[in-house]
Amino acid sequence: MKSTEDAIRQLKTQTAAQAIVECLKIEGISNVFCVPGESYLPVLDALHDEESIRVIAARHESGAAFMAEGYAKSTLKPGIVLATRGVGAANLSIGVHTAYQDSTPMVVFLGQVHSKFRGREGFQEVDLDRYFQHIAKWAVEVNDAKRMPEIVQRAFRIAQTGRPGPVIISLPEDVLPVEAAMQFGPVTVKPKPVPAQQEIDHVEALLSTAEKPLIIAGGGVKSSQAEEGLVAFAEKYTIPVMAAFRRQDVFPNDHPLYVGHLGLGTNKKVLQTVEQADLVIALGTRLSEVTTQDYQIIKPDKQLIHIDISYDTIGKVYAPDAGIVADVGEAIQVLGNIEVNCGWGNWVKERRKVHEEVSSLKISHNDVINKHIIALMEKKLPKNALLTNDAGNFAGWLHAFYPFTEKHTYVGPTSGAMGYGMPAALGAKLAFPEKTVVSLSGDGGFMMTVQELETAVRYNIPIICLVFNNNMYGTIRMHQEIHYPKKVVGTDLGNVSFKDLALSVGADGYQTATLESFAEAFEMALEKSRPAVIEILTEKEQISVSSTITQIRNRAAKLITH
Repeated sequence: MKSTEDAIRQLKTQTAAQAIVECLKIEGISNVFCVPGESYLPVLDALHDEESIRVIAARHESGAAFMAEGYAKSTLKPGIVLATRGVGAANLSIGVHTAYQDSTPMVVFLGQVHSKFRGREGFQEVDLDRYFQHIAKWAVEVNDAKRMPEIVQRAFRIAQTGRPGPVIISLPEDVLPVEAAMQFGPVTVKPKPVPAQQEIDHVEALLSTAEKPLIIAGGGVKSSQAEEGLVAFAEKYTIPVMAAFRRQDVFPNDHPLYVGHLGLGTNKKVLQTVEQADLVIALGTRLSEVTTQDYQIIKPDKQLIHIDISYDTIGKVYAPDAGIVADVGEAIQVLGNIEVNCGWGNWVKERRKVHEEVSSLKISHNDVINKHIIALMEKKLPKNALLTNDAGNFAGWLHAFYPFTEKHTYVGPTSGAMGYGMPAALGAKLAFPEKTVVSLSGDGGFMMTVQELETAVRYNIPIICLVFNNNMYGTIRMHQEIHYPKKVVGTDLGNVSFKDLALSVGADGYQTATLESFAEAFEMALEKSRPAVIEILTEKEQISVSSTITQIRNRAAKLITH
């Protein structure tokens, strides 16, 4: 029988806007991100009166969305972002797409024009539920104030269950101030399906005939908080583990069974591990274009066990020999009871040795400053420090060499969105205020959301931003040189002093061109615990981890002559 307290919680007379905030409280939300707008002022007013929820006002909706996404990745709770009508919605849509591709739970509240004005091309009117339909798990408009709790709580359930993702709620401005008797349900409980016995037996049979099995671990392991379970499972059967694209903290990189990361520019010797494997166990990964190296690396001669919580994911890219819809944590726990003779130990040691060779942080004077910086970060940062990165070639050094040894230490966009790194770091720092949080960006990407540096200062969110400045869109320039050597167009950028820009908004700013000056600046930034930008001047020539511009041009010239 329900208590009187439960009954009071479940039925309240309040406005639709207040009902939204009540739903946030039920779900344990403590931070929301927004750019304010007049279309949803009643929601802002209700948030003002709720002391348990902090409102972070950003300078641009894309920055707010990236903050919410980074926060959600870190807390494993839904990120909440609010914006106004069509203009705010369009600005934050890239954050929604990032959450969709990255399987990140997010609930987006968008102010909408007055119901009477719909269909007349009202001021900033966009049909928001249709606009977001392709890049959200669910998009809905609330036209009845009394249904606000029902729809918002359903949104939280959809965002968090199955494959997590973003949900859009359109809020006509005339609905928000309407009072009604609001009925609230309980907090969302995420289902954790378990493999059937027949599926467990099938996995046992497949693994028993394998000679070189390999685990590819994705974000589903993180979502189900199964990192320790994965270690135990891998250790019991001596199965090597590779991290899916930008999921490096899913498994300790210093573990003898870790054999690399499937990302952009992954060393060919690391890719040979997948090529040699005869059985791939994909755990909580959608086997994306990057993870599978353009959908090429898992060949028909390999057997595939694919375990994911979403039935839509199973078979979407590859038809599996065993496709199991289950929570990854629950699955590996029950699969830990199967009986298999593990005769692949020598192969695992060989592949681990290859990974250690190509990811070694031994430094020589021939190495570019980027690698020196990664080595210094590995030495100076606490093991639980959290790193974020933007899109760009500079991230290649991070992915190739930095060892992530603890869970919840990395946040990166599998969508490859530029402008992500610094705002995501703000969200991550709010999620883990006790952790040192460092973002890595190129000058192109950093400039896209640089305004959020002022947000960091205003709310005193102490992150350290490393900006690798080579005055160009480096990744696009690399592809330009590969396909159209020496024909440079649109990729050169002008001079910006990111040090001075940081100082102008009240952050600390440093400019470095040598390892010595970087080390000094990094030490100061760590000690002062304030929002800080360290601008690192780099050369255009060293355009990626593996190639210079000259080397790319020479290879292109040889292809042309042949």
